[in-house]
Amino acid sequence: MTKPNEKLAEALKALKKIQGKYSGVVESRDLKDAHRIILLDEGFLRQVMKGWYVCSSPRDKGGDSTAWYACFWSFLAGYLNKRFGKQYCLNVEASILLHTHSTVIPRQITVMTKKGGTSVLNLPHDTSVLLYADNKNFPATRTETNNLQVIPLAEALCSIGPRFFKNHPREAEIALRLVRDPGDLLKVLLDGDGMPSAAARLAGALRFMGRDLDADRIVDTMRRAKQNIHETNPFEIPKPTLGNSRERSPYAMRIESMWLGWREDVLSIFPSPPGLPMTPENYLTQVDERYVADAYNSLSIEGYQVTDELIERVAKGDWSPDEDERDKNNRDVLAARGYFQAFQAVKTSLSAILSGENAGEIARRAHHQWYGELFAPSVTAGIVATHQLAGYRSGPIYIRNSMHTPLPREALTDAMEMLFNLIAQEPEAAVRAVLAHHLFVFIHPYFDGNGRMGRFLMNSMLASGGYPWTIIRMQSRSQYMRALESASVDGDIKPFAQFIVQEMHAWEAA
Repeated sequence: MTKPNEKLAEALKALKKIQGKYSGVVESRDLKDAHRIILLDEGFLRQVMKGWYVCSSPRDKGGDSTAWYACFWSFLAGYLNKRFGKQYCLNVEASILLHTHSTVIPRQITVMTKKGGTSVLNLPHDTSVLLYADNKNFPATRTETNNLQVIPLAEALCSIGPRFFKNHPREAEIALRLVRDPGDLLKVLLDGDGMPSAAARLAGALRFMGRDLDADRIVDTMRRAKQNIHETNPFEIPKPTLGNSRERSPYAMRIESMWLGWREDVLSIFPSPPGLPMTPENYLTQVDERYVADAYNSLSIEGYQVTDELIERVAKGDWSPDEDERDKNNRDVLAARGYFQAFQAVKTSLSAILSGENAGEIARRAHHQWYGELFAPSVTAGIVATHQLAGYRSGPIYIRNSMHTPLPREALTDAMEMLFNLIAQEPEAAVRAVLAHHLFVFIHPYFDGNGRMGRFLMNSMLASGGYPWTIIRMQSRSQYMRALESASVDGDIKPFAQFIVQEMHAWEAA
């Protein structure tokens, strides 16, 4: 008789075999009923809708949205391609969001098909897909992004209305930056009877972004085609966030746009910097005095069960994974020891920053070292593979219950280079602290430790302006996560800046 664990193993083998182009997406006919039932019971599958499932973790709780957000785009691609082949296309807005690699999971996606009727697929966590058939207006040309059929970028920009520029200014800027030659737009604008309204809108948008030559070319070419247009700027933001950026990576452009678009919001909230201390030694002593509280709160936020006794034991060196089997297998001890080692490395960086060196360049050089120290004890104990100390992650990662999807592996180098360039060039310490922390965890460059690294980075930048070492309290965790989500998903950095000021004042008053 087959044992329960053997049945589960067989079911997992069957699940592994069908993982292919649409990773994490399963149609009921892909699995035997017996395999599907046991995988559902054990939490390795979660139903999306009748006949369709996504892979999940048995550790996920009932209301956990992580598995769904992680598989959203794969599910959409798998469902649409299996049902319609290539006879569908995402609408104009969704196409631009995919071309610009938006990291936010949308509440609803609109999809045009060549056959069928209109219907709404209600999906988990208040997401949905609106399907409608329109054979007459079905796009003649389509391209594939993320395994999904979308409208080519130039055609999408010529078709999008002014509301998109109002509701998604960052995506509109990035999309226009991706079009290097206005000739790509003109080929669409001049087709058939021409598109004078779209031409006027795009010329105005390009001029707003500082691309006068490109705007002139559109206006002049349309006039030669006997279409006089009057430019209209569809943007409602006071100024462009990308300026004359020569950056070509849409991911790096997004980081730059967020930084430049948010810095004034941070400055309107943060108090003026005290300035570098006259006696750096006193500042470092105060940092040392906050170590126990900092380690307790920072590790607790990440879910480690940490006590003051454990922290003191680790700090005194009373820890040896080679000799003590209890320490070797205790992830909390390993995390505490790693935090202590990383804290010492950060203090070394602080010494250089307090002496007046460029804080961004110090962090650029040192952040891999901080990370290495953070996980060195786990490597020593054999819990974490040595290759994970090499640098940024080599695969995807997801933030629990967040509608924001961290950047893919191939985007990390460009995005992190842009982040440290912005930190190094930023004149205001408050902006460096708030935006460095948020954008670091927005990118999520490592497999683990991103929150701790983000807080180390924040405090290093606070020190560059003489602000005190600030501890994010465990009791404020929910507010902290909401503020990060508000910036990542809603594009509003103010709650996060206000939160950091709140925590800073809380420790000053303690």
